[in-house]
Amino acid sequence: MTPDNTPNRQRVAYFNGKIMPESNVRVSFRDRGFTYGDAVFDMTRTFGHRIFKLEEHIDRFYNSLKYVQIDPGMNPDEMIDLTKQVVEQNLKLIGPDEDYWVGQRVSRGVDLVGGDMWETDGGPSVIIECKPLPLAARARLYRDGIDVRIPSVRRVPPDSVSPRAKSHNYLNLIMGDLEVKSQDPESWALLLDNRGFLAEGIGSNIFTIKSGTLYTPRPQYVLGGISRETTIELAEELDVEVVEKDIDQFDAYTADEVFLTSTSLCICGVRSVQGNTIADGSVPGPITKALQDAYVDLVNYDWVSQYLMRLED
Repeated sequence: MTPDNTPNRQRVAYFNGKIMPESNVRVSFRDRGFTYGDAVFDMTRTFGHRIFKLEEHIDRFYNSLKYVQIDPGMNPDEMIDLTKQVVEQNLKLIGPDEDYWVGQRVSRGVDLVGGDMWETDGGPSVIIECKPLPLAARARLYRDGIDVRIPSVRRVPPDSVSPRAKSHNYLNLIMGDLEVKSQDPESWALLLDNRGFLAEGIGSNIFTIKSGTLYTPRPQYVLGGISRETTIELAEELDVEVVEKDIDQFDAYTADEVFLTSTSLCICGVRSVQGNTIADGSVPGPITKALQDAYVDLVNYDWVSQYLMRLED
C-alpha cells in the first residue's frame, strides 16, 4: 500500500525539531551528509507494527555518532520517544500484514558559506523516518534462496574507516553490488575484506554452517548487525555452537548451509555462492529453519509467512 500525497494519506517524518509530512522535509544541497557522506544512520523494522529492539539499535546509532564525533542535540531516550511517535503516526497508512523499515539519520549539518571546512550553519540535520518493507520484492528469496556473488571490490578496511560505524558513505558496498548485478541482476553482493576473507554485503551479514557449527566473520571487519547478534543468541539457546572467525570462499563452497541476516530479511537461506550450489541447493537447511522458527517465536510474528504470502500477489 503506497500512500498518496494528500496530507492525511502521506507519511510523516521528524526533521530538525518537528514532525511533518515527508514532502516538507527539505535537506540543503550544502548538507554535509549529501556533499561528503558525513552522516550516520541506523535502521530497524516492525513486526506486526511493533518496533524491534529499538533500544539496541539506538545504542548502536549513538556509538556510530560518537565514532564520527557528531552530537545530535538530543539524548537516546529522546530519540527513542520521537521514533515511536513517527511510527505511531504512520501506522494508519499500512495494512495489518505490512510492516515498516524504521530509521534515524544525522548529518554534521549544513556547511556555512564563507566558513572553513568545519563550520556549519546551525546544528546537525536530524531525520527520523519510516517506509514500507519490500515484502513482495523479496518474497521469492524465502522460496528459492539467495544467490550470492563476490565482486572484485573489497570492503573498506578497518584501519581506514571502521565498518562498525553505520555511515551514509555506502559507495564501497554499492560499487560491489553494481559489479555483481551486471553479471546477474538477481544476485546479492558479498564483499571480501582486504585480506581475502568473507566480509559483508549492503546491510547483510553472512553465516556458514558446517557439521552443526555456525561460523560468521569477526566483528572487527563487518558492521555487527542487530539481526546478526540476535541470530547468535538464538543459536546459543538452541545449543548450536557459534564461532566468530575468518571464513573464506572455500568455507562457503563446502558449507552444509549458508544464510544471510539483515534488518529486513532477518534470516534467509543462501542457495549458491559464486555459482557454487550450497549442498543440494534446497533452502532453508535444517539449522537455518530452526533459527528462523526461533526468530519467529522471539518476535511473536511469522515474518517468513509474511514474505511468502506475497508470492501469490
